[in-house]
Amino acid sequence: MHLRIRSYLAAIAAAAIPFTSAAAQTPLKYPAAQKGDQVDVYHGVRVADPYRWLEDTDSPATAAWVQAENQLTFGYLAAIPERAQIRTRLEALWNYTRYSTPEKHGGRYFYTENSGLQNQAILYVQDGRNGKARVLLDPNTLSRDGTVALTTTLPSPDGRYLGYGVAVGGSDWEEFRVRDVNSSADLADTLKWVKFSSLAWTRDNKGFFYSRYDAPKSGNALTNANQFHKLYYHHLGQPQSRDELIYSRPDEPGWLFEPEVTEDGQYAVITVF
Repeated sequence: MHLRIRSYLAAIAAAAIPFTSAAAQTPLKYPAAQKGDQVDVYHGVRVADPYRWLEDTDSPATAAWVQAENQLTFGYLAAIPERAQIRTRLEALWNYTRYSTPEKHGGRYFYTENSGLQNQAILYVQDGRNGKARVLLDPNTLSRDGTVALTTTLPSPDGRYLGYGVAVGGSDWEEFRVRDVNSSADLADTLKWVKFSSLAWTRDNKGFFYSRYDAPKSGNALTNANQFHKLYYHHLGQPQSRDELIYSRPDEPGWLFEPEVTEDGQYAVITVF
C-alpha cells in the first residue's frame, strides 16, 4: 500500500515538473501601479491608502491599468501548452444533460434543463404530468455576449405568471420582471434597483413581496455604498412607483430584509440579516 501511494505521488510530481519549470523560465513583469498620497485618519491613527485612485472605475488611468493586467494574465495563460488539453477534458466531463427537480405550481410543472455545455440552463414548463414540455425562458438569448444572467425565478401559486430576475455583467444589482406563462411574453412590470432580494408571491396571485434600495441619486451605482434596504409589495400591472412600502428600518442602514409568505397565505415572514 505504501509503495503504491509513493508511486502515485512520484507520477504526479513528474507530471507537474514540465509545467512548473516552464512557468518559472519567464519572470512576470507586472504593470506598475502609481502610488498616490492619500492618507486617512481613523481614531487618531494615520492610514495610508496609496491606491485609492483605483476605486474610480470610470477613470482612464484605472481602465489602462486593468487592460495592462489583463494582457499580462491572458498572455501567460495562452502560453501554457497543457491548457488546451485541460479545456478539452473538462468539456468532455461537463457535456451531459442535467435537470433540476420539477416544481409544481397550480397544475403546471417547472424545471430547468442544460443540454451539456450551455452557458445557462433553460427553464421549461409542462401542463400536467402528461403534458408536453415547452421552453418558457431561455436565458442564453437575453444577450448576445452572455453577460446577462438569470437569477431569481418563482412562478405564482396558480402557475399563471413567472417572476424572475436578471443581472448584467456579474453585478449584484437585479431587475425583476414578470412573464405570462400562457404566452411566454413579458408583462410591462419592470422592477429596478433590486439587490439581495428574494421574491414571495401572495396566494391570490395578484403580486409579490421583494426588497430593493432607493435609486442612486448620484455617483456610480456599481460602487456606491448601499444602505437602507426596504421591503415592498408589487401589484401586477402597476408601475414600480406605486409599489407599497411594507417595512424599513431607517435606524439600521445596514440591515437586509428577505420576505416569505406562509403556506396559508395569512402572513408575510420577514427575515432580517
